[in-house]
Amino acid sequence: MSDKRLSFKEMCAEFDVTPRTLRYYEYIELLQPEREGRSRYYGARERARMKLIMRGRRWGFSLEDIRQWLLIYEKEGTRAQMEAFARNAENQLADLAQQRQLLDDAISELEQMREETLKNLG
Repeated sequence: MSDKRLSFKEMCAEFDVTPRTLRYYEYIELLQPEREGRSRYYGARERARMKLIMRGRRWGFSLEDIRQWLLIYEKEGTRAQMEAFARNAENQLADLAQQRQLLDDAISELEQMREETLKNLG
């Protein structure tokens, strides 16, 4: 990752987030940009943190889970962070599998109801 710092606007564009989202991540202390007057700048560390945040959100993890990974990394290092992630990932995979089953059931039921409705129309 380059050493180039991104402005607030550039950070929003790079990660495709709204200014409100980026401000919220700062407010809950997931990100800590450098400040120069009223301007904020994001270096390599903050961009790496944002990448982890975005991945975690995409995989359905809570912001609190993500906060814990970031804290573990700061206090205990990479290995401890990876171990915590692996434990959380196991639980999240089980949750996602259950959600998938519920969606599959809902799709099947909706398809069946559509077919019955089409038969009644014909």
